Amino acid sequence: MTKAVHLSDYAAYTHLVARTELTVRLHPAATRVTARLDLAPNPGRPGRHDLRLDGEMLRLLSVSLDGAPLSVLPDATGLTLPAGLLPQGAFRLETEVGISPQANTALEGLYMSNGLYCTQCEAEGFRRITFYPDRPDVMAPFRVRIESDLPVLLSNGNPVAQGPGWAEWDDPWPKPAYLFALVAGDLVAHPGSFVTASGRKVALNIWVRPGDAGKCAYAMDALKRAMRWDETAYGREYDLDVFNIVAVDDFNMGAMENKGLNIFNSRYVLALPETATDDDFARIEAIIAHEYFHNWTGNRITCRDWFQLCLKEGLTVFRDQQFSGDMRSAPVKRIEDVLTLRARQFREDNGPLAHAVRPDRYVEINNFYTATVYEKGAEVIGMLKRLVGDAGYARALDLYFDRHDGQAATIEDWLKVFEDITGRDLSQFKRWYTEAGTPRLKVQEDWQDGTFTLHFEQVNPPTPGQPDKAPKVIPIAVGLLNPNGDEVMATTTLEMTAQRQSFRFPGLATRPVASLLRGFSAPVILDRTGSPEERAFLLTHDTDPFNKWEAGRSLARDLLMQKVTMGAQPGPDWLDALARVVQDDSLDPAFRALALALPAEDDMAQTLHDAGITPDPDRIHSARHRMGDALARHLSGQLPRLIEDLAEPGPFTPGARAAGRRSLRLALLRLLGRLDGGARAAAAFRAADNMTEQVGALGCLLDIGQGQAELAAFAAQWGHDRLVMDKWFSLQILHAAPDRAAAVATRLTAHPAFDWRNPNRFRAVIGAVAANHAGFHAASGAGYRLVANWLIRLDPLNPQTAARMSTAFETWMRYDAARQALAQAELTRLHSAPGLSRDLGEMTGRMLGLEE
Repeated sequence: MTKAVHLSDYAAYTHLVARTELTVRLHPAATRVTARLDLAPNPGRPGRHDLRLDGEMLRLLSVSLDGAPLSVLPDATGLTLPAGLLPQGAFRLETEVGISPQANTALEGLYMSNGLYCTQCEAEGFRRITFYPDRPDVMAPFRVRIESDLPVLLSNGNPVAQGPGWAEWDDPWPKPAYLFALVAGDLVAHPGSFVTASGRKVALNIWVRPGDAGKCAYAMDALKRAMRWDETAYGREYDLDVFNIVAVDDFNMGAMENKGLNIFNSRYVLALPETATDDDFARIEAIIAHEYFHNWTGNRITCRDWFQLCLKEGLTVFRDQQFSGDMRSAPVKRIEDVLTLRARQFREDNGPLAHAVRPDRYVEINNFYTATVYEKGAEVIGMLKRLVGDAGYARALDLYFDRHDGQAATIEDWLKVFEDITGRDLSQFKRWYTEAGTPRLKVQEDWQDGTFTLHFEQVNPPTPGQPDKAPKVIPIAVGLLNPNGDEVMATTTLEMTAQRQSFRFPGLATRPVASLLRGFSAPVILDRTGSPEERAFLLTHDTDPFNKWEAGRSLARDLLMQKVTMGAQPGPDWLDALARVVQDDSLDPAFRALALALPAEDDMAQTLHDAGITPDPDRIHSARHRMGDALARHLSGQLPRLIEDLAEPGPFTPGARAAGRRSLRLALLRLLGRLDGGARAAAAFRAADNMTEQVGALGCLLDIGQGQAELAAFAAQWGHDRLVMDKWFSLQILHAAPDRAAAVATRLTAHPAFDWRNPNRFRAVIGAVAANHAGFHAASGAGYRLVANWLIRLDPLNPQTAARMSTAFETWMRYDAARQALAQAELTRLHSAPGLSRDLGEMTGRMLGLEE
């Protein structure tokens, strides 16, 4: 069994690296990497120490110390030079290794993607390139020489020299090895430029394969907007002469923030109206910004160790959420972020994979790039900002950048700047970082003699390894409305610090309606007993956009629960209130589209489970479908007119306003398809001049069991475009009937275009099975078997992707005994697979309860 790494065992590295020089001679099967490290003993680690360098899958060719050859042999995980061989002062160590990029199917380290050399070094990929202290607290300037006959040779920093068959790059800013990047291949640039606030000109390039340069304009525009926003919102300027982005087809993640050379999954760069949906454009904007923002929150200031991963990721997610809110609609963005949090992180927090935002142990760090670290980490930043105020937050961030620039920092360092600026004691708040689980916030109301009182109780549930927990600091944003809909108290933040706490509001003429947890001010589950009439009132009158949406969502969730358990029909409160929202032209169309969406099936399964009811995926699917039918019938008289009114005149634009109108139009088209047999959707598919409407109309048809002719037409039109075809694959599975989802996916895995070694295509098919809730949890177990079979096949080649996709099984214990037995059998088969990777082994072990 692989030994776990513990936060409590952290010790600074034994040596300091003053400078790193690399020469990389590229060859598909026999790349040679020469590394010259200028080292010295770390005065923070007194005494003499061995020098331990990480290294995996490397063929050691030579080692020399200050020019003198050494005879040492590596082991399976690295190279050790005994202390007795090392000088007591500074010295230079030179190693040469051989590696095979074309044999690297894990897509970590240096690998090849359709003839393109590419790197991915976070978290521990650099050790597959050369022997090095591959840890984030070892930071050094890098100079890199690349030798190859390929036309484009890129690395971090600024270009300093080049000639036929070689190029040299110098990055003056100290960085850890995980931020190293190298790309070489036949690429073309989409160029641009940016002038910083101080007047310095920066050359911008997006590098893509020939033929893709025309798809980069939106990504370039998003990059320029992100650079300007970071200057105005956070005072952060870019610090090199050039900023390069490269789009790569084979990539395990979304993108990587390597200093000055960001490497992106091509799906988050390439976009035209004809090939990308509005969601694609929004994701490109957000991810471009996220990786750029890492230049300061992740690169200039990095994390001391991987337990501090949330320090760079949570903060940078929060920053990209702010940016997207400013670029688009802040209320709509907030709703979308909470939907993501609840769908991904709440279920993580509620199961065997629960872990703290800053975990205290791991076996494989790649398994902790999770919604808890990213999305919940961002929520913690948002709570901290709410507690200290905008001005306090801005001053603390300025101090953070000034105090820790060029350092590898910790959560303690982060909280200390807030304490120093505001004088607050954040020791209790720190529990958000150190404890797993989603708190439940129970509330009761009391009205007496003109005083309205809210009584809160927080419950912090036990999670693996953390059975008992003390109260957290919970900021609760509250507003009060009169029965006529007027707001009598604007948003006020209450600070809850005890397990039970009450807040009084005196001097009121009438009993108010409370709007609680406005803006979703804390990542908690609000346990509040409210009538359908009260929720319909809030849906109509609440001045807080998030709570206005939340009221409708809660009402729909309760109605769906009654329909699943008792077969009840939706009452007029929800239907009438939603009709008013949909027809209210003063509301953002994107908001209205979100209000129309029913709670997801997985959300309903968790809701039932929390209520002590065993969820039946088939009944949930059926009830949700019937509730959609009821909504369509209720709006039937308005649907054709609303759809027509929302038609966007003129050419396609990816901006928020036009995207919101298309989103609402397609939501209404899905409802109309339930009534007209898909006639309007089929016409919309034929008339579509952009991918948003083409895919949206196709989804409408597939939802009602039609669309086969349109699927064939789509494939004929887009068979040449790899990213568009990912949509074609996933649509068929996502919209398949539950009892057919596994069969449809099995058929698609035999399609000639199904390249299961490509992470995007694998996720488009196998990931879609997991996303079809009732299909994955089919009573036959076919969904479980299909996913397990493919994870077993993928794991030896790409353990990182296999491990991440195994989380499809994380909720297996909330279903009936028969489904539990089927899922457990597949998890056990996965866990006992021959040659199981450390990545997948840790995940299956945790889900089976075998990991402590």
